[in-house]
Amino acid sequence: MKACGLIVEYNPFHNGHKYHFESSKEKTNADVTVAVMSGSFLQRGEPAIIDKFHRTKAALSHGVDIIIELPFVYAVQYADLFAHGSVQLLSSLGVDTVCFGSEEGSIEPFKDAYKTYIKNEKKFKKKLHENLDLGQSFPTASRNAYDEIGLVSNTIDLGQPNNILGFSYVKAAASMPNQINVDTIQRTKSGYHDPTINEDIASATSIRKEIISVNELTKGAIQALPDATIEQLKAYQRENGQWHDWSYYFPFLRYLIETKSIEELQQIHGMEEGLEYRMKQTIKEADDFEGWMKLLKTKRYTWTRIQRVLTHLLTNTKKEEIESIKKLEEAPYIRILGMSKNGREFIQQQKKQLDQPLIANLQEFEHPMLQIEERASDAYYSVLSSTQKKRMKKQELTGPILL
Repeated sequence: MKACGLIVEYNPFHNGHKYHFESSKEKTNADVTVAVMSGSFLQRGEPAIIDKFHRTKAALSHGVDIIIELPFVYAVQYADLFAHGSVQLLSSLGVDTVCFGSEEGSIEPFKDAYKTYIKNEKKFKKKLHENLDLGQSFPTASRNAYDEIGLVSNTIDLGQPNNILGFSYVKAAASMPNQINVDTIQRTKSGYHDPTINEDIASATSIRKEIISVNELTKGAIQALPDATIEQLKAYQRENGQWHDWSYYFPFLRYLIETKSIEELQQIHGMEEGLEYRMKQTIKEADDFEGWMKLLKTKRYTWTRIQRVLTHLLTNTKKEEIESIKKLEEAPYIRILGMSKNGREFIQQQKKQLDQPLIANLQEFEHPMLQIEERASDAYYSVLSSTQKKRMKKQELTGPILL
């Protein structure tokens, strides 16, 4: 069976994701689609609006065949590490092609850009460090370093968010021991960060912003969501009384900042360049999460960077843990969140040739990476009642969703 790999968050699964999935499957002529999906917390350092299992149900209902979990240690990271973890899992599972959405829409400029990057890698890294030393944020420093070697203005615009991720996927694929192809489709209509919903395809950012601001599914959000996602969003709110948003976690963050010493905060992954002191100072003036973020944010400390650090603080993820994970050549396991009948056939076909164990729940395998995953899940569910937490924890231990 020919497999197409998708790297996703589905936060939530919307019409643009449906278009991406269907177009990718058609373009790669695949028999089966495998999506590697972030779990409780996402790449930009945010809690998922609903848990991984309700998001899995929505995706399976609309035709995705297999959902595997991107471990937390890869999911809440900068583009290259996020891409490496994602592509490595898909490669290990025997996926033929990773297909991603991009502003560019054609794979050849990405491949040309990779050739240019390899020729100028030392120059790029030198310029990147110089830019960071000048106080530039990592995204700005990277963009300027890419421009220095001709990858922003000449070959491909690496100032665009999906082009940046796509280029990281291309680099990751080139480093895999097993050959895995890459392809891309043109993103349609709305942009990645568009704040408002204007059409039936809208950004996940705008959809979340609209429904969380009024705590209900609005007409605008509904037009941008397929039926199964609407059903799962309603089900999660009905079962748990809320959708997840950083505002619910603010009291926990305040407590952690106020009670941990500077030395303890310095051990948290991503806590660098004196950010711990700034957090200690600003938390005294903050009444809510968004207000605190406005006090914390500077040109050097971007919103996304701060959110990632706060995610690691909430989950007590230490620098030494992530550094040890970076040394691994591959993820130690592949966790399946859900499968269709077609997906189960593919898994049966691939199972015998896998190096990593396939697992279905948190108790099937022991590894430090999985222990971090369990902490992330516990932190995510911490804003729910004890009854709700027990129900969600039971799902973590039950196994994949089968459709």
